[in-house]
Amino acid sequence: MSPSTIAPVEAAADRADVLPRLKAAVLGAGLLGLDLAERLNASPVLSCTLVAGRQSSASALRRAAQLGCQISTEGIAAVVRAGVDVVFDASSAEAHAAHWAALASADVLLVDLTPSSGGSMVTPTVNAVRAESDRHLSLVSCGGQAVLPVLDAIARNSERVEDVEVVTTVASAGVGPATRDNLDEYLAITGYAVERLTGSPRVKVLATISPALPAPAFRAQITACAYGIRPAELAGAVEAAAVAVRRYAPGYEVSALSVADDLLRATVTVTARAGRLPSYAGNVEIINAAAVTLAERYARSREVGHRG
Repeated sequence: MSPSTIAPVEAAADRADVLPRLKAAVLGAGLLGLDLAERLNASPVLSCTLVAGRQSSASALRRAAQLGCQISTEGIAAVVRAGVDVVFDASSAEAHAAHWAALASADVLLVDLTPSSGGSMVTPTVNAVRAESDRHLSLVSCGGQAVLPVLDAIARNSERVEDVEVVTTVASAGVGPATRDNLDEYLAITGYAVERLTGSPRVKVLATISPALPAPAFRAQITACAYGIRPAELAGAVEAAAVAVRRYAPGYEVSALSVADDLLRATVTVTARAGRLPSYAGNVEIINAAAVTLAERYARSREVGHRG
């Protein structure tokens, strides 16, 4: 079967869903895109209609077809023709602006999983309500999705935050070519999101791609100078944030939290526990789970609006 045009495949088995399932398309057929397709077909309110990539991703697209999705190597052009309700951009930061330009006038929700600077920055436990009104959502980065829930708790339980450092470590096997190419954008957009959330005038973000074997779990370490910390309230808020994240990413843990005077340190680990992902691919799990959670909130709010 040639994937040069959209190729119909056998649809996934029918399910007795409570709400009509919105049609979704995925741009990108890498590790992110294939995992997204699997998650979408497991959703009660979303279904994967199309996975669109490039000619060079033909083998990955065949795997998407095995999941019950139509496939195409025509990228955004195929997505525009498909007439879907939700688009997940798992391609590259460089390509995202053109993708938004092609979809801006359509009645579609665009969920950006690339570290571009477009769209409203959203994290499910911090400001998920934006998914009900905005049509261009930025997931920031996998590192952002890991640390922003904890940093939100820190900002709400201290008087001010003046210095934040975030260091993420990800297994080399869990990082595709697009992520490697977008490393500068990853650092920049994650830092910008941390600055916006905490109000800190100084933010530094570092990233390590580890070749170690066995492959390490995805980890993010936070160091912050936070003044007027309320330690008891902070510990409870951080735990509550972790519990909230685990509702969509079960392998999320705040594995360490310490406060010494005004210096705060926290470590977040994310282990992949869903689908076909290896356990070390927590970076993929945290951002994809967040993206689908937000799109499901959009789908449910849209159904409520139609009923009203």
